[in-house]
Amino acid sequence: MSIPANLKYTKDHEWVSIEGDVATVGITHFAQKELGDIVYVEVETLDQTLDKDEVFGTVEAVKTVSDLFLPLTGEIIAFNDSLESAPETVNSDPYGAGWMIKIKIANASEIDSLLSDEAYKQLIGA
Repeated sequence: MSIPANLKYTKDHEWVSIEGDVATVGITHFAQKELGDIVYVEVETLDQTLDKDEVFGTVEAVKTVSDLFLPLTGEIIAFNDSLESAPETVNSDPYGAGWMIKIKIANASEIDSLLSDEAYKQLIGA
């Protein structure tokens, strides 16, 4: 199972890539595998500022709908529009083209609360 070492992770199975004060967020390979075939990604919080752990959207698979939780407090500045027509990209490329949102980070100290790749591997038993 792919768990890139250059990313941070959450207990809710989101991955976070940080470049300066912008974080790119998606769901992990583990999460997409558990959900199954993803048929819809909904994010209605674009241009909103939310607190860490607030729901920023949902991902719908064939058999279930799951909330998506914000890993860091900040403003949602971008949504991956390509997921509207090709949500299955989250299954085929969760750490690349399947990214979901970009956040302008409001509180950089929260980054320390994210999991390393090793801690995430322990969480999922990998």
